[in-house]
Amino acid sequence: MIWRALMAISSGLNMGLAQCLPVAGDRILAADMARAVPAFAELPTQLALGYAPAPGARRTYSNVELARLARRYGLADLPGADACFIRPLETLTPERVSAALRTVMPEARMEVVEVSRQPLPPGDLRFSPAGLVKGNPGSPWLWRGAVVRGGQPDFPVWARVRVRVASTRTVAAEPLAAGILIVAEQLRTEPYEGPPGEMLPSQIVGRRTRRALSAGAVIQAGDLEDPSQVLRGQKVQVEVSSGSARLLFEAQAQGSGRRGETIAVRNPASGRIFHARVEEAGRVTVLTAAARQAVMQPVMQQGEKR
Repeated sequence: MIWRALMAISSGLNMGLAQCLPVAGDRILAADMARAVPAFAELPTQLALGYAPAPGARRTYSNVELARLARRYGLADLPGADACFIRPLETLTPERVSAALRTVMPEARMEVVEVSRQPLPPGDLRFSPAGLVKGNPGSPWLWRGAVVRGGQPDFPVWARVRVRVASTRTVAAEPLAAGILIVAEQLRTEPYEGPPGEMLPSQIVGRRTRRALSAGAVIQAGDLEDPSQVLRGQKVQVEVSSGSARLLFEAQAQGSGRRGETIAVRNPASGRIFHARVEEAGRVTVLTAAARQAVMQPVMQQGEKR
């Protein structure tokens, strides 16, 4: 919506802006004013005389305002005239995008296929690795960036880019069955040139395959899942905190889970089942107040239905 508003401003003022002088910053300086009214050349060039207009808009000083400014700074009487200033809008170009991207990924070969065309306020064009949205390896990828303006909200921009890097990628050295934990001997690396982001062996070893992989298959993140730190039926250490009280005891996992997941655990004293979060291999912590009550209560009466 911002770019539509800027485009409307730009179109609506197209005729009038041709008679105005451009200013680059957020202040109108004496040097800017001197281009419209030579008498202001007597003042220090960096003296701020007023706020510049918003990008795409204009600011007009009437002859009354100019006379008031002249008296304030001890200048001679001015001829009756107005002074008009604009903050010009810019349009993103592939060349400008390429230059900004080279500072982020200098080792890559990049082809800018398309850029956002909305009018932009002046500012510093920046992209970051986090803004690269990976897509189909054969298609341009979306790279989000922003025009950064000091003290003002960043203005979002985007580009579609083909990115290629010289690197290595990890492949299966042998057929891998679904559901196995991968060890280093089952992997090998090979030279590679293409989009960035291929997985390293260190990111793969110790993880579990989601599906069967043939020998030579390139291993992608979607092929893997983290192994469960807790398995169904396993005895786990439970940590319960309530205020300053802290309780540690052993219980039995009623389901399997990875770090950060919630699983059911059986209280050995009462037989009740509560929920806890997996923290690491063999250790869980209790999450809710109801669960704390269930595990910290005295042993239930003999004969309680289990």
